[in-house]
Amino acid sequence: MGSLSFAFSLCVLFFLIIPSIAKTVKPNAFVLPLTKDSSTGQYITKISQRTPLVPIKLTVDLGGQFLWVDCQKGYVSSSYKPAHCRSAQWSLANSKACGDCFDGTSGELAQDVLSLQSTDGSNPGRDVSSSKVLFTCGSTFLLEGLASGVKGIAGLRRENPYNFLPGKDISKSLTYTPLLINPVSTAGSYFEGEPSVEYFIGVKSIEVNGKPVLINSTLLTIKEGNGGTKISTVNHYTVMETSIYKAFTRAFVKAFARVPRVKRVAPFEICFNSSYFPSTRVGPSSPIIDFVLQSHSVVWSIYGANSMVQVKEDVLCLGFVDVGVEPRTSIVIGVHQIEDNLLQFDLARSRLGFSSTLRFQQTTCSNFNFTSKA
Repeated sequence: MGSLSFAFSLCVLFFLIIPSIAKTVKPNAFVLPLTKDSSTGQYITKISQRTPLVPIKLTVDLGGQFLWVDCQKGYVSSSYKPAHCRSAQWSLANSKACGDCFDGTSGELAQDVLSLQSTDGSNPGRDVSSSKVLFTCGSTFLLEGLASGVKGIAGLRRENPYNFLPGKDISKSLTYTPLLINPVSTAGSYFEGEPSVEYFIGVKSIEVNGKPVLINSTLLTIKEGNGGTKISTVNHYTVMETSIYKAFTRAFVKAFARVPRVKRVAPFEICFNSSYFPSTRVGPSSPIIDFVLQSHSVVWSIYGANSMVQVKEDVLCLGFVDVGVEPRTSIVIGVHQIEDNLLQFDLARSRLGFSSTLRFQQTTCSNFNFTSKA
């Protein structure tokens, strides 16, 4: 599909610019509403594909390499075309897979019709279709572990206003940080020499209530494919390498010494009596967590709505998890920490725009206008 530039809010919507579609109709962007599956915690979206068009549910994976769909069971389309080896489509996708996915095997490249709803950033537009959208055909067994009813994964590998009701242009409040490339793939399986297609950012340090957390900063640097910080729509909560996690949670507990601890509730280690938490616009009143990026003026701040998890009526837990010693990636920012944050992935400029919580601006992702003219 060539280069892809898009921006999106991870709680309920995606904005995408897809060259193969935009060439003919030139909308500002496309929008995909998201829902969160309660049993798996996965984000689910719905697209229309094939001829005739069929609505299909997909799990969204920010670090996924391709759009892939189960072709083995019930895939019928008069416009389906396989991408043969060494064809123009095969070269464009930089794929190692090719052939005809209807033979029941997995991982083969094809193209078919795809239809998405357009938007100008303020108002919904008409549905726009392209007949040449590349995707990977997969086998039914690959759906194991995905949410019920899902037929594949919307992988979103590597500027417009984004208006939220009532009339708030969130794009003006974005802060920007470079998107980094990990030279070694972090996928479960990959070909030698492939870089990671996931989204890494340069967290330099962590602060709690403005006080630096003493950690081994070399773990925050990508070295030979290991370390660094990435953003994930697959991890429910942010995970940290053990030494980072221990230093971070010690600092958080120290800043929150006045609040009684209670018994841990898996997978969380640090839990509190929730009756001691006053409610604020940005969630439970708790210590502010700052991921300091390229400078002290570029900070991703995490407030109570994104740091704390209500696990019981009277128990709130810190929504960060110890991932163990020597993980591939030292910090993986999970979906709970980025809900109601607007994240703009500007691939043309290799940068991430982020808002921190939208609640400070008295809006949420659900206030994006999907249905009516503003």
